[in-house]
Amino acid sequence: MRKGVEERRKELIYKLMIHTVNKTVEQLMKLTLKELEIEYKKVQNDCHPHSDAGSLHWIHTKRQ
Repeated sequence: MRKGVEERRKELIYKLMIHTVNKTVEQLMKLTLKELEIEYKKVQNDCHPHSDAGSLHWIHTKRQ
């Protein structure tokens, strides 16, 4: 199971580096898996166009 955790950590570090998180690889390597997942979730919320409920707005128009 430890091998799976390390693989997941490496995957998240790679993805975070792609999105130019303001941390170095060394700083990211010091984070736990849970901390990396939290950082990645923040990046996803910032980058994905529909990441929060407020991003979609319904417009009601009057029919004529």
